[in-house]
Amino acid sequence: MKTFKIHLVRCGLTDANLQGRYLGRDDVPICEKGIEELKYLKSKFTYPKLDAVFTSPLQRCKQTAAMLFPGTLTVEIPNFTEYDFGEFEGHTAEELKDSEAFKQWIGSAGDAAAPFGESNNQFNARVANDFIKVVDGIIKTDTAASAIVTHGGVIMLILALFGLPEAPMHDWLCDSGCGYTLNVNPSLWMRTRKIEVWDTFPQSISAH
Repeated sequence: MKTFKIHLVRCGLTDANLQGRYLGRDDVPICEKGIEELKYLKSKFTYPKLDAVFTSPLQRCKQTAAMLFPGTLTVEIPNFTEYDFGEFEGHTAEELKDSEAFKQWIGSAGDAAAPFGESNNQFNARVANDFIKVVDGIIKTDTAASAIVTHGGVIMLILALFGLPEAPMHDWLCDSGCGYTLNVNPSLWMRTRKIEVWDTFPQSISAH
């Protein structure tokens, strides 16, 4: 049976990342360091030609997709946006340490929603729902090789929910411009909603 490749790729660095700020829905661009990192990765590693790229609608993901997979058909998936930190957005943990709402949120391990943000359950549901739609669509349209360029939290959640081997979210942390290659077996997917994590991504040029 034919299998399908999906590469999960984390977007480039932003100034907020470098400053340790909570960054979810704020639509900020990749910073200069992030751009240089992506250029370096593109020169040292293989980013294959793809049939399609799915991205979060935020500009840091669209910029990353354009740099790493130029000229590829790109489809925005609104629910692949990062976790909504609500009032905590743009702040560091140090800045929020005296906030009672922040203490309650941290104490709940994210099960409680941030003020004007979302809970883990809400985040899980929206990402999972659209990931299933994307995988089903890839199989239906015979899209052999594609990528999802999104945020670190989204990638970790997808792999915690659907990846084989099974592992918790924090085990799937990856660097900007990098991620994982999934091997979609349609029979396994239809029976179990699971996907094999085939390898890390990208592969070195020398490996090809």
